[in-house]
Amino acid sequence: MKQLLLLLTLIGSLFASAQNTGKIEGKITLGDGMPLSGATVYIEALDKGAVTDFDGNFTINDVAEGTHSVSISYVGFETVTQDISVTAGQTTMLNTILKESDSLLNEVIITSSKQPQKITDVPASVSVIRAQDIQQFPSFNIGELAARQKGVDFVRTGVLGTGINIRGFNSAFNSKNLQVTDDRVSMLIATGLPFGTFSTVTKDDIKRVEILLGPNGTLYGPNAHNGLVSTITKNPRTSEGTTLVFGGGNQNVITGRLRHAQVINDRLSYKVHFERTAGREFQYVDSVYVGNTAYTEERLDRDFDILRYGGAVHYKTGKQSELIGYYGHSNNTNLGVTNAGRNQIKDWTIDLAQLKFVSKNFFANAYYTWSRTDETYAINQRTQNYVSFIENGFSEEEAWDRALFEQWVPAFGIAIPRGALFRDASERFNAEAQYNNNWGNFHLTVGAQYQLDMADSKGTYLLDQDGPIEIGQTGVYGQFEYKLDSGWNFLAGIRADNHDLYGTNILPKAAITKAIDAGTFRLTYGRGMAVPSILNLSGNLFGGLVLGNGEGFTRSDGSVIDPLEVETINTFELGFKGQLADKLFIDTSVYYNMSENFISPLRNIADAENGIFVTEIGGQPIDDVVPGASASPFLLTYSNFGQVDTYGFDIGLNYYFSDAVRATLNYSYFGSAIDTDDLNNDGNLDGVVLESELPINTPANKVNLGLHYTKNKFYGAVFGRWIEDYDFFSGINVAAKTQDLDGDGVNEIVENAQVGRTWNYGPLGGFVIDANVGYTLNDNVSFGLNVTNLFDTEMREFVASPAIGRLISFELKYNLNFTKNKKNQ
Repeated sequence: MKQLLLLLTLIGSLFASAQNTGKIEGKITLGDGMPLSGATVYIEALDKGAVTDFDGNFTINDVAEGTHSVSISYVGFETVTQDISVTAGQTTMLNTILKESDSLLNEVIITSSKQPQKITDVPASVSVIRAQDIQQFPSFNIGELAARQKGVDFVRTGVLGTGINIRGFNSAFNSKNLQVTDDRVSMLIATGLPFGTFSTVTKDDIKRVEILLGPNGTLYGPNAHNGLVSTITKNPRTSEGTTLVFGGGNQNVITGRLRHAQVINDRLSYKVHFERTAGREFQYVDSVYVGNTAYTEERLDRDFDILRYGGAVHYKTGKQSELIGYYGHSNNTNLGVTNAGRNQIKDWTIDLAQLKFVSKNFFANAYYTWSRTDETYAINQRTQNYVSFIENGFSEEEAWDRALFEQWVPAFGIAIPRGALFRDASERFNAEAQYNNNWGNFHLTVGAQYQLDMADSKGTYLLDQDGPIEIGQTGVYGQFEYKLDSGWNFLAGIRADNHDLYGTNILPKAAITKAIDAGTFRLTYGRGMAVPSILNLSGNLFGGLVLGNGEGFTRSDGSVIDPLEVETINTFELGFKGQLADKLFIDTSVYYNMSENFISPLRNIADAENGIFVTEIGGQPIDDVVPGASASPFLLTYSNFGQVDTYGFDIGLNYYFSDAVRATLNYSYFGSAIDTDDLNNDGNLDGVVLESELPINTPANKVNLGLHYTKNKFYGAVFGRWIEDYDFFSGINVAAKTQDLDGDGVNEIVENAQVGRTWNYGPLGGFVIDANVGYTLNDNVSFGLNVTNLFDTEMREFVASPAIGRLISFELKYNLNFTKNKKNQ
């Protein structure tokens, strides 16, 4: 009887509850009527919500009677908040149109925590290149847009070459900020360098780029050392249509692109993309030195050609789950800058295949990367080899062919190995699984990742004569956030990575944010690390002139160069993002970094002038590993510096004069302090540590100022960028003012003169103005023009690179939106 009474009581309470609740239903669309799948509809006070299905529909059941504040958000769009009155036993309709964010404070991003967050709530310093920025930038190279972001060190090496670094220690071979595209690592396998022009995605398929400043790799990987760059492409279901682009410009540039996306039915959609871009690099021939005699790069080919294509199939497996298959390909022929001169990259291909599953609480991802080249070569080394044969009576044809592999030594009448050819047949496998969920104000994310690098240079630029070098890494991570109604938010995360060579490393992360009416304050701590790349550990370039340092070296004077260790960084940051006045928005942060075991650029560890040569590598005679290396007057390798502290602050201001006009001001300061008592910081190995021995390679001050205009069918922007002059050292490359590096009264560095094996043009930096304009002729056709370095200012941005002159590009775009056409029929 008691059980029956309990059952009747339970039924009664459930019935009473049902009588006091209602539900909310509706549809979320874009401005053109396209359903928005995956938008979040949330009632914070009740901790209830839903995610829209294929058709943009959603339902929230058991909503208490009364008036509730409902927020609707989607990545890259403005968050909309509406008050909804719910009547018991009835359905309340809520249909909303979302538009792309115009206000920087209403924007939603996803990269920081792998979940949609309003940008002011993100516990990190973030710069965003938005869809509108990309759409209104009439150039095939969206890398230029990174120059307009705060806290980003942007460099340009030519028509194609653009690169970014974050908060110091740049290099021609910089791999210290992790770059990902749609949850795929976008870094070359053996070198660890960002893909850059090797990317398989095209500009028209990129939805947005989110740049996180500082160590933020808890959810992404161990090598997000000083930053993370995440490129997110478009979902075909929310970007259905066809885009055709024809473009061109000076430097003989011509480009053609195609993107097509289509929804087949409620479950199936797909997209394909294609690009072919060709042109000619700026006129610039670098010096190549044999002793103190200067030659020029031999048979330099300035023509470049980029081919890329790919496609994805999206299949909805449920209302809130999706299976995605992707394949992409790129083929590159161009000039690449390295810290040992320039490379002639010829038909270097990258292929990617990915399968990814995404649902409300679970994420799984697996992909494979292939890298192939057979004809790429180092111009500097091949020129040196070629000269050695020509000057000793060999024919032009024989000299050029043999220059790929060897150098003639007239004193002995023999040829020695000095390979200039790069072959690559490297592969990489990645897999990841992740779970996330909410319980009230508590959000949890846990996951695991695996990466297996299989580097194979066919014995040309790695110590891999015995076969591919295989290195595996496994990482597990957890991150939780707790948000209080008072505006306080707490985050804690930890990552453990096990590396085949370096064992387990722990990366903690913590943040506190406090929301106020004007914005959000944040205090964060993060630990990051940079694991030496396979090239750092096992490089073997130019017959042993450049060797990796995976096992350490011994010199003839008995001194020892220790093998490379993992570089670590601990960062503390205080920031604020918010609204200072009615139309003035600010995003600012101040940070302090403590680095240990900083991995140096290439540096010479032989000292032929004082009779000091390298005798052993890893405890065995170096000649047994690389014949003849013990007699080399140069041996370039990598090593760890000791304790180095860096600090700085970034500030970004945006002022809206009107809905059509916005002004942007970004300023960054960077400083450093080297521990002069730590002999690991002795860059030239003379027993004395000087401030000048650490290659910071970052300007102390940089400013950019922009003015944006968008109204009706016209858009445009003008951007000025000033970089204070700064010294840059990377391998044999020097761009620096005249100075005495070791304090002996003699200037080792002289501006506009030969320094070692290269020519020093002086410090990098300067001031340039860029501008772009565009006009939308109708719903389908638009035209745009971009000018980089509008006034053709003489400015050199990178070592072993030309001064960047005026670069003009234009685009004629035809865009067919299927959804609009369907509505008009």
